[in-house]
Amino acid sequence: MPKYFDFKVCGYYLYFTAHCIVECMHVHASDSKLTEGGSAKFFVKSDGESVLQHRGSLSEREVRIIQRFIKENYREMYLSWSAMSSQGFYGDEQ
Repeated sequence: MPKYFDFKVCGYYLYFTAHCIVECMHVHASDSKLTEGGSAKFFVKSDGESVLQHRGSLSEREVRIIQRFIKENYREMYLSWSAMSSQGFYGDEQ
């Protein structure tokens, strides 16, 4: 599973899976297990804003911190995403 970064943000790895590249850009947030089942899922818009689809085990505070991190780093994260997926940002689907 490709991680966007090798470090954790607010105690969670940010990643995507090879199975989910058929969807628009999104970010899973999970602890060391890196499983979709317990992870949070954020769809990312072209301006860096994100929409929380699944909360997983994240608190409201953790959600806000991760959303802020995504907003500040979405361009760099998109480079990793677009290397494996032809799908664009959330809301830009054709």
